[in-house]
Amino acid sequence: MGRTVKKPSLTTWILIGLVAGVVFGTLLPGPAKQLGVLGAIFLRLIKSIIAPLLFATLVSGIASTGSIKTMGRIGGKALVYFEVVTTLALFVGLLAVNLVQPGAGVALPRDAAAGAAVTGPGFAEILEHTFPTSIVDAMARGEVLQIVVFSLLFGMACATIGARARPVLELCDSLTGIMFRFTDYVMWFAPIGVFGAIASTIGEHGLRVLLSLGKLVATLWAAEVFFVVVVLGAVVAVARIPLRRFIQAAREPFLIAFSTASSEAALPKALENLQRFGVPKHIAAFVLPAGYSFNLDGSTLYLALASVFVAQAAGIHLPLGTQILMMLTLMLTSKGVAGVPRASLVVLAATVASFGLPKEGVLLIFGVDTLMDMARTSVNMLGNCLAAAVVARWEGVDLREESVVAS
Repeated sequence: MGRTVKKPSLTTWILIGLVAGVVFGTLLPGPAKQLGVLGAIFLRLIKSIIAPLLFATLVSGIASTGSIKTMGRIGGKALVYFEVVTTLALFVGLLAVNLVQPGAGVALPRDAAAGAAVTGPGFAEILEHTFPTSIVDAMARGEVLQIVVFSLLFGMACATIGARARPVLELCDSLTGIMFRFTDYVMWFAPIGVFGAIASTIGEHGLRVLLSLGKLVATLWAAEVFFVVVVLGAVVAVARIPLRRFIQAAREPFLIAFSTASSEAALPKALENLQRFGVPKHIAAFVLPAGYSFNLDGSTLYLALASVFVAQAAGIHLPLGTQILMMLTLMLTSKGVAGVPRASLVVLAATVASFGLPKEGVLLIFGVDTLMDMARTSVNMLGNCLAAAVVARWEGVDLREESVVAS
């Protein structure tokens, strides 16, 4: 009998699309610039999944718990975890930039256009923006946190009225299954979308972006790897997360986030894989979207590193006390960063302006931001997947057993 040939997995095809995009963008930069539409189509398809999937999963998951107290406890645990890990991410970035000094000797283009002052959202603005005026409007604009808040309240209401909510819950259960199948269909297009997105980026900027600010890019990537291996690795060990199965669950969302530089693109697959991993759906559907605003490990590490880099490039010495104050500012402002490409640049510009650093430094970083965005976004997604697993373990869920559909 002939030997059965194993078909390449989706992960393999995404990697093939990634490498092919780099090669195509390098050899044929002109045509490659036009392929960005493939990545845009893929992202649009993904974004069409998020609102109905989040609503259905959260409502059915919360109602199945039958307890508002349970969701309050899960939310509290998630927030504690978010704050501890993002604080560690900030200090890893601060340590890396002070050890390596990537901004030393970089000629800051002071004659560049400074642009208008950028201000970050205040705490009151962020808090108000969390609550939707209309769920339809929130879904249309892709406001993930607003969808989560509405779904939480809706699910709690379903849990309190008992049997009368059963038709709604059955509808949500069916909708969840449909959207997961819909996600599978869209993922068939993922390698093509990744190919187009990477080819367009390389065709537009060229591989020269690797050389102009290579020390900064290398420092960020090394710091992100250190954070994943040491900090997140320690979390895996302490929480007793089965590492091999977790890697299997997280690798596809990680690669999608890496290649598209968008956490939203990886969200549907992450939700599906985490439930198969054993994380209950009400935990996965709450922790993952909440992490978009409160647990952006990769982005907060980048912000700490990039803000001090601007000072180094401008030849400005920042005392340790000022750097710590800057970190506290970033801890607040980074909470307003959505899971979309380039949002971290806005927060960086606001922080740089508030500490009197030249905004030209942000323009300098912009040239290599695509490469750094890929690293920080994929770490964001990995950190949020781990956060959901940790909260599940904290709730007493045994993740060591295989699970096809989590309760």
